[in-house]
Amino acid sequence: MQPRHRVLGPGRAPHADGTEGPVRGARLAALYAALAAAGGRPVAAAALADRVWAEDTTGPEDPTAALQALVARLRRTLGPDTVVSGPGGYRLGADRKDVDLFRFERLAADGSAALAAGDAGRAAELLDEALGLWAGPALADLPGRATDPLVLRVEQRHTEARRDRLAADLALGRAAEALAPLTALCAGRPLDEPLQALRIRALRDTGRAAEALAAYEEVRRTLADELGADPGPELRALHEDLLAPTEQNPPAPPLPARLTSFVGRDEELAALGADLTTERLVTLLGPGGVGKTRLALEAAEAQTGGGAVHLAELASVRAESDVPEAVLTALGARETLLRGSDELLGGDTLSRLVEYCAGRRLLLLLDNCEHVVGAVARLAESV
Repeated sequence: MQPRHRVLGPGRAPHADGTEGPVRGARLAALYAALAAAGGRPVAAAALADRVWAEDTTGPEDPTAALQALVARLRRTLGPDTVVSGPGGYRLGADRKDVDLFRFERLAADGSAALAAGDAGRAAELLDEALGLWAGPALADLPGRATDPLVLRVEQRHTEARRDRLAADLALGRAAEALAPLTALCAGRPLDEPLQALRIRALRDTGRAAEALAAYEEVRRTLADELGADPGPELRALHEDLLAPTEQNPPAPPLPARLTSFVGRDEELAALGADLTTERLVTLLGPGGVGKTRLALEAAEAQTGGGAVHLAELASVRAESDVPEAVLTALGARETLLRGSDELLGGDTLSRLVEYCAGRRLLLLLDNCEHVVGAVARLAESV
């Protein structure tokens, strides 16, 4: 059942005529928000007047009379039972569960508990319901809301609920879906370590380890500059995980299928195989069409068993500056390495390629490279 009183955004309430809609008039909306914020508890008349006229430098000459008149107007608009008066002051004629603000807090707490208990699916359901109650800033009609303790608490809980919901996505294996909203949320909260840790985890879980390392370094510098502090245990543990040794030879992209048998070149295969065991660079020369590419593929697969051979087809590359990028793509590393992370991986594509290949054992075939031979020579010398 949806709450009847809504203050997570501009105030909306059930009206005396049976409809639901906004509370018209700034003072009337402020009174409604102040009563709803109390969650059914009475608020002393003086305190209520202070909240309604918080941003008025002069205020009414007779706050008590002005408040009584405002209460009467609210009753006419929303119904006589909407505001209840008693010895303790005025209160909203509703239970806490009827106010979206307090329903949100309960659902968010239950969702957080489910996440902590390892039930990410249930956490996602509860948090979706909680976050679905929001239609704008909390208690948007309340004067002085920017410094109001209740508003600050609820807004903070809103951020935590969004963070928990994205954590549930990661736990459910939905890192790709969570990455964009995590990035947006992190941009406004650079010092929120648990939130930043989620973004780094999402980068890692989507295969973007280099970006994850760069994100950690950015957070580390921000914490040092703003707070003079080092990252906490969660971030440090995540950083260590990112630096842990990984598989040195990831599966290579598939080589082109050969549609015919390969016979009659046993001597060339043997000679080329011998060279590959002793030399770092082997070059095949000959006129076009004599079968250099086929011979190289057969020799490479015979040498390595086909598991670590990468073919970079350079015929379509027009500029020498594009050669490293084409080789990165052939290695399946284009999405892994972070563009523009000069401090971490070097400022150009060739530097990033060298970084990727460092420590890996692989065989790279550079085919149809005569027209960009200068760039290929520099690459072969560097990698």
